[in-house]
Amino acid sequence: MPKREFRNPRKISKHWYERGISAAAIDCKDALSDADWRCYARARMLQSSLRRWPLLFAAWTLLALSFAAQFYLSSSQAGLSVSWRQILGGALGDWYVVAILAWPALLLARHCQFTRQRWFTSALVHLPAAVVFSGAFMILRALVAMWQGWAADRPIAFMDALRPLAVKTWHFNLIIYAVIVAVAEGTRFYRESQERAVRALELEKRLAEARLMALQMQLNPHFLFNALNSIATLIHRDPKAADRMLIRLAELLRMTLDNTTSQEIPLRTELALLERYLDIERIRFGERLTFNLAVPTDLQSARVPTLLLQPIVENALRHGLGGVQRPGVVEVTARQRNGTLCLQVGDNGKGLPHDQVQRDGIGLSNTRARLQHLYGTRHQLLLENRSDGGVLVTIELPLRT
Repeated sequence: MPKREFRNPRKISKHWYERGISAAAIDCKDALSDADWRCYARARMLQSSLRRWPLLFAAWTLLALSFAAQFYLSSSQAGLSVSWRQILGGALGDWYVVAILAWPALLLARHCQFTRQRWFTSALVHLPAAVVFSGAFMILRALVAMWQGWAADRPIAFMDALRPLAVKTWHFNLIIYAVIVAVAEGTRFYRESQERAVRALELEKRLAEARLMALQMQLNPHFLFNALNSIATLIHRDPKAADRMLIRLAELLRMTLDNTTSQEIPLRTELALLERYLDIERIRFGERLTFNLAVPTDLQSARVPTLLLQPIVENALRHGLGGVQRPGVVEVTARQRNGTLCLQVGDNGKGLPHDQVQRDGIGLSNTRARLQHLYGTRHQLLLENRSDGGVLVTIELPLRT
């Protein structure tokens, strides 16, 4: 069935309701044809304008009432006898005419903006426009005065109404036009500054994402090189073990690729990635490797950076347990403390010499950089020797689910 092109925006809501398209679906441009989307956009603009007119009418009315009240009080203090009805009628007539003329003045201000390149041209346009604005106000206000006089059984000629307006309001009308243009320019400057701020934030966000992606891309080849190196050492000595390791590596890479686009994943997913990696290392270490996991169930939904634990465990195996003949133990624990997720990776290896405690390899330096980009000062990564031997790595992150 061909898609219908809408011609009347006022009928569009009813048509969409009959078609069963929800508001959430309408907000997705892909759910509608181009013609439907354009008509929907026009309908939304129409609805927005209809909601705006009562507010504008109320604003101009309040402005007229404030001027009327001020004139009434000042006249009363001066001892002048004027009726509130007469003052209110004059103020409403004045400001409703200004409201009518403000619309074309705002349109002109939108097209002739005081930018750095066009300020002189805009000034040449707005100067005669201000004169036209003042003249138009006097003519329209004189017509309104004639109508008010006719309604009050006090008819007045057009020129009799125009002469006092020319004396009293000529220069004031020029000031009003300048205020209208200034408000339009101020609104434009505010919107442009907001747009620049949003674009700057978006650019900063994309830059941070690009840096994080670069760090993650740096980490993946480093891990892959180490895994392939382990397979190469086994392929001649134990081909079956090398084959199993290659299968486990393929599974790990598949899981890693599935989570490449996410900077943060649930802790349970990170532990699943770590388990696949340890399956590979168990083939290499055999029964000499014991892995202990102590993570409460309620913390497994916490968000952590992708591949956070794998490079730290890899460091523990290669630098802590490498070259050690006794059985190796790697422990991963997690706990919550004052809104902070505390992760610890410990081993019972040979530890680090004191002059190397603060030296980081590719894995740890990459992890530090990613944590800095993601959390700023709201994280901590400590590397220290354990009192009973081995190394303990402590990571503290904001607890988020």
